[in-house]
Amino acid sequence: MLIGSVGVGGILMVPALIYLAGIDIHIAIASCLFSYAFNGLIGAFLYARQGSIRWSSGLWLCAGAMPGAWLGATLVNQLDGVWVAMIIATFVLFAAINSIRSEQNKDDQQQINNEAVTRFNSPVPLLSIGLVTGAGSALSGSGGPLILVPALVWLKWPVLTAVGLGQLIQIPISLLADVANFQARAVDIPLGMAIAATVTVGVAIGAKIAHRQPAALLRKLVIMALLFAAGWMILHSVMELLVDT
Repeated sequence: MLIGSVGVGGILMVPALIYLAGIDIHIAIASCLFSYAFNGLIGAFLYARQGSIRWSSGLWLCAGAMPGAWLGATLVNQLDGVWVAMIIATFVLFAAINSIRSEQNKDDQQQINNEAVTRFNSPVPLLSIGLVTGAGSALSGSGGPLILVPALVWLKWPVLTAVGLGQLIQIPISLLADVANFQARAVDIPLGMAIAATVTVGVAIGAKIAHRQPAALLRKLVIMALLFAAGWMILHSVMELLVDT
């Protein structure tokens, strides 16, 4: 619902599964990543119908994301759960800070820098951005848009293009992360399918809510939830490290 209403919220899925449902952190990440292929297919299809996906850029981004996703998933399965939680907390905090900045710089984000778009629309920059997005998404279980969309918007790309590419990049990230996660036997397929189905329904509900409630209020609530989740995960991880030592 948060994804559909204000575009932020997927990053809260892994912390919710860990602390509210009691699911192992590695299984939570792997199962979320498994579900993103379905969400990405639907999102990419909808944005492609509106002509909001720049395919020439998307293919290079996806090519870079594939090895990054495999490496990130391989690494996260070898890390202790406490350190994985700290990584996720960092990404949750990043999402909160980016949401705050987005509120403060709405006018600036509407000004498209064509020179910057051209400069970062060649293979090497796109492959690099895709690689970082893939690795970070697989490490945090965030799927792709959380990292890619703010990066492209910061580079003054059109917002709809950035969001459309964020939908597209979920597909290769999910598929390549699945390879490493299945090898580690970390994927809970029924859980992943349930996440995919309920997220799809939630997005539809969230889209309706967005048109009935003040967007500013919803975004502030999301920022508060992100800050709380990041703080809780950091505190919990630090306490576990202190107990272990």
